[in-house]
Amino acid sequence: MHVVFRESHGLEETETPTDLGQTPADLVVLSFSDSDLGAFAAAYHRADGKLPTLRLANLVGLKHPLSVDTYIEQTLEGAKGILIRLIGGVPYWAYGLQQVEALCRQKGIALAVLPADGRPDPRLDEVSTLPVSTLRRLAHLCDTGGAVAAQAALAQMALASGLYAGPVKGAKTLPAVGVWTPEDGVACPLIQAADDKPLTLVTFYRAYLAAADLSPIEATFAALRKRGFRVLGLFAPSLKAPEPAAWMARQIAHLKPSAIVNATAFSGIGANGASPLDAGDVPVFQIALATSTRDAWAEAERGLSPADLAMHVVLPEVDGRLFGGVASFKEPQARDEALQFARYAHAADTQRIEAVADRVNAWTDLAATPAQDRTLALVLSTYPGKDWNMAHAVGLDALASAEAILSDLKDAGHGTDAAPIAPALETETIRWALKDYQAALANLPQSLQDDLRAAWGSPEEDTDEGHFHFPATRRGNVLIALQPERGKPKARDDDYHDLSRVPRHGYVAFYLWLQSQTQALIHIGAHGTLEWLPGKSVALSDECWPEALTGTLPVIYPFIVNDPGEAAQAKRRIGAVTLGHLPPPMKDSATPDRFVRLETLLDEFSNADGLDPKRRDRLQEDIRAEAQAIGVENDLGLDRAACSAEAITRIDRFVCDIKESQFGDGLHIWGQGADTERTALIDALNGKRIAGGPSGSPHRGRRDVLPTGRNLYTTDPRSVPTRAAYAQGVKLAEELVRRHLQEEGDWPRGLIVDLWGSATMRTAGEEFAMALHLLGVKPVWDQGSERVSGIEVLPITDLDRPRIDVTLRVSGLFRDVFPTLSALFGQAVRALSQRDEAPDWNPYAGHAPAARVYGPAPGSFGLGMGADIETFTEEARTAAGQAWLAASAYALDGPKTVKDEAGIRARVAAADSFVHLQDLPETDVLLASDYAAHEAGFAAAQAVTGGKASLYHLDTTQPDRPRARTLPEEIARVVQARATQPDWLAGMIRHGFRGGAEIAATLDHMASFAHLAGVVGPHLFDAYHDATLGDPEVAAFLQDANPGAYQAMQDQFAALDAAGLWHTRRNSIRASLEAAQ
Repeated sequence: MHVVFRESHGLEETETPTDLGQTPADLVVLSFSDSDLGAFAAAYHRADGKLPTLRLANLVGLKHPLSVDTYIEQTLEGAKGILIRLIGGVPYWAYGLQQVEALCRQKGIALAVLPADGRPDPRLDEVSTLPVSTLRRLAHLCDTGGAVAAQAALAQMALASGLYAGPVKGAKTLPAVGVWTPEDGVACPLIQAADDKPLTLVTFYRAYLAAADLSPIEATFAALRKRGFRVLGLFAPSLKAPEPAAWMARQIAHLKPSAIVNATAFSGIGANGASPLDAGDVPVFQIALATSTRDAWAEAERGLSPADLAMHVVLPEVDGRLFGGVASFKEPQARDEALQFARYAHAADTQRIEAVADRVNAWTDLAATPAQDRTLALVLSTYPGKDWNMAHAVGLDALASAEAILSDLKDAGHGTDAAPIAPALETETIRWALKDYQAALANLPQSLQDDLRAAWGSPEEDTDEGHFHFPATRRGNVLIALQPERGKPKARDDDYHDLSRVPRHGYVAFYLWLQSQTQALIHIGAHGTLEWLPGKSVALSDECWPEALTGTLPVIYPFIVNDPGEAAQAKRRIGAVTLGHLPPPMKDSATPDRFVRLETLLDEFSNADGLDPKRRDRLQEDIRAEAQAIGVENDLGLDRAACSAEAITRIDRFVCDIKESQFGDGLHIWGQGADTERTALIDALNGKRIAGGPSGSPHRGRRDVLPTGRNLYTTDPRSVPTRAAYAQGVKLAEELVRRHLQEEGDWPRGLIVDLWGSATMRTAGEEFAMALHLLGVKPVWDQGSERVSGIEVLPITDLDRPRIDVTLRVSGLFRDVFPTLSALFGQAVRALSQRDEAPDWNPYAGHAPAARVYGPAPGSFGLGMGADIETFTEEARTAAGQAWLAASAYALDGPKTVKDEAGIRARVAAADSFVHLQDLPETDVLLASDYAAHEAGFAAAQAVTGGKASLYHLDTTQPDRPRARTLPEEIARVVQARATQPDWLAGMIRHGFRGGAEIAATLDHMASFAHLAGVVGPHLFDAYHDATLGDPEVAAFLQDANPGAYQAMQDQFAALDAAGLWHTRRNSIRASLEAAQ
């Protein structure tokens, strides 16, 4: 029997080792909590020399194994007693506990390891060397909090360590829960006199009170009171502990606040499925008490660390909270030489807290205003900025939805009407005087004004006769407007996701005008450009454009429920309530008319196979001839000399794929078939709490996303990939390898995997897990929390194939939300490079570790192709390829980002395969421009480098049956199974202008794939022309409902023909093209 060694590496190894430089002392206290350590510091000095010597250290500085080893050698070996207080249990400091326990048992040192959440933990009891009864007394004192209780805990530890400690005087207890104000401290709620002012509650941890660490809480009180609120504080040790949670829920229900500002971390949902903060049925504003310093935040593009993002943003979103912003930072106090320790305490940021208070005030003012007097704005996207694509939204008829919302508003008593808006938006404008704009602009930070003028000069170029003109119309007290162009029309695609590009004067003017005209902004559909403006990713400052332009406006954002990543941008950057809406319903595809004969031949072949060999052979020839005639052999890349049996199998599978496909039947209209959507929007305007709801596709088994109308949230990035996602990732890896072996007869040797943030959120990391399995690596999860803590290298004997050299090209959203995954992947590559394995089986072995995760520059989210993606010249294709490389040139490893254009060029040139994964059934490669930019853009980039790779599109829409297809095969499937289907076109015809835009957009995306990658056969353009402009009914619809889209399609077909990207052999189509010129 052979024992296989399992090599594992923890994420703590990616931390930077530190030396705390402490000399030994009798007692040592370690904790992740600065509040804990502050209380012990105060306790030591309170004892006035009647305690043994003491050292304090934050475990944040002891994450790396080398840091632990150094601290044990320099400090802990001389200790008599060690007290460790852990948040999260054993997995959060596993190596440290292992080493400290070994030391204490070897040297007889008293060790107490205590949970920090108030609940006994048997695993921590086992690590400790003290009796359980002593551990419980110590835990009680630590849970009690405050300097007196901490002094008693130190005295207890001294006695347990055989040392002397003086008596402890003073009250050791602080109420577990209570009401608090800055003037009265812990107070009885009955003596708090009520008045006519609206009440806002501030909820916070009892630990802050015990440690006298209340700076941000006191500043929040002051800012809210300045705006006319009556303010009370409620404190508790946790929102999840049953008794404190029940007390807080009773207090909130009794006090009936107008809003709650919450300073606790994580989700508050307990075993009963509710958070105590829900009891008020009012908006809850989450503030972040960041663990970083203010200087670190000011310099950080991401704004918050991964831990702060999870604790203060991601997990609170589960409860439906609105992110109010960052309120404080941790700043070091003077070093205490007696303890060799410098405490970090919360330092309120007055400016940020003032912004939080303004936001609270705006929402409560909106709710308090009678419905008939409220002034609202409905804003519709113009991206991608073509006139015929006005009011674009993913899966949503935004024009019809706007009219539906107007109808709901009218029914709810708002001063508006529901008259059609499309004609007015095409012709009407509203003016704003340049002088008024200049006055409003002067209120923005000077740095923003300087950037604006440097980028765009004076505002006069954006005005006409001294006024800005916004495409907008009024319906009573409701304004309906088109979002202006962010930048130059020719650079729309570049501008859309580029955080470095300052918006032009006309754009800035529009939002400054809205701030002066309206009480709330409703942006209809995914998605606009406001949330992608320059600034931090989360925890914005006043110098971030999204905050500058939204000001304090409440933002309500109907958003497709299957797009968590881009919804998160809106939640975190403009404070939006993102109300999930349904995607379109699904409809089964049918066999296209031109495939009927081929399908009949395949059926005959199936019947003849094994019964009539001669007829079978003749049918094989007929099938291949028919498949060649209608372009299927070209789509599948079949060589005429290919084995007939294999060819027939692949042709049959392709025809079955078409029949088994589904597509979205039309577009969703807000509230249709989902009354909860309509109710939620009105409730949000009325100042009611909107419950959090998960995001994902109901068509991929995620029934938990229903009902829609909830405030969307996403997954905890620290738990990605989940165990289930890893299991699915293994299946995906096997399917991809199978297909490459079928196509090329060999294993993939150099693979580029295209990873998007939203998809990773939806699938909990299936795509990333696939990449790990291709390396021959699996995640390691913490027991209990299920968070990913490291990697395990699988033996090659388990893989039964070589390890594959994988490079990840990640999106900007992925970069910002999942920095831990880039660190994990880098750790895996380093581990593989050090293994003693043959290079044929391990491409990393014997090589210095090199970057394998690349993405866009910090602050950038786009590929920067601009007009090159739709200019059909070889020069434009080369420029698009160079843009792809430039936008992928930053090597990522956790928080570290380094420009490495030579590195990505080398990886692209050496790649023999590329894959993009698609998990959503309701979309496809021809429904959005991003697919062509990423997938075909890679082909253009590789052409620049001189490489040649197989392009794959891995369909994971049916998790139990993933299908890897070549990119030409996937495009052909979509054209035949959706784009040319009469039922799909009929669904779009039902939506008038917006349906016409969707039909024209599909042609644009086909053209981009043809231009950049050459993967669209002429017969596919023939088929689409026949189904649209060549069909009298569809052509008449386009001319009537959206003449701009009709003309755009005429021009696009002509441009494809002129560029040689489409050569039709059909005389009727040729005549049509000539007539259109």
